Amino acid sequence: MTLRYDVDAVVLDIEGTTSATGFVVDVLYPYSRSRFAALLAERAEDPAVSRAIAQVRELTGDPDADTVQIEKTLGTWLDEDRKATPLKTLQGIIWSEGFARGDLVSHFYDDVVPALRTWHTAGLRLYVYSSGSVAAQRAWFTSSPEGDLLPLVSGLYDTENAGPKQEPESYRRIAAATGIEPSRLLFLSDRPGELDAAVAAGWHAVGVRRPGEPYFEQGVGDHAEAGAFDEIGITSSRSTT
Repeated sequence: MTLRYDVDAVVLDIEGTTSATGFVVDVLYPYSRSRFAALLAERAEDPAVSRAIAQVRELTGDPDADTVQIEKTLGTWLDEDRKATPLKTLQGIIWSEGFARGDLVSHFYDDVVPALRTWHTAGLRLYVYSSGSVAAQRAWFTSSPEGDLLPLVSGLYDTENAGPKQEPESYRRIAAATGIEPSRLLFLSDRPGELDAAVAAGWHAVGVRRPGEPYFEQGVGDHAEAGAFDEIGITSSRSTT
């Protein structure tokens, strides 16, 4: 059965929704882990790196932490899959450069790109809201197996420019930034807590539940559920899909 929504924009989670969490954990995490030390040692004065270092010190309550201690903290957060903004910032820098060099190519489920192209062609706006940094998101969509998908996307949001993904206020910020009424926004994610927050902010939400993903067994709570993007139909003043 196809789920039907009358909205003007779709906001996409990445891990577990558009793309396999396993790819991120098995490919991207080790790639960043092996490069944290060099980044901290060689580019500590870069504004984005310097800001992330300051944020790590603030979050750990250790204003004197050196680069070795910071690297250890980043590794611990990585093991815990903690959605810490400075971790995501530094990962984003490393991944962006890896994608640009051709070391990395992103992953999308087979049903995702055709749906995104269809929705975009029909006039729907597409946004991304991920715990991964905006830099990482940009690189992810630019370096897909099907080429540069970034022109399909109208905006990118992360925990730094929008806020934590399980807080309704973050979704209110995104709605305000896009200029779209909350009731005209549809959020797609595999995580029940994120879906709850979006609905609390007045959005529509669909839980994307894919076999093999970490939240598959847990389910999506009381939210509508889709196993793939082609199970979601959208109509709006912008669209006839």
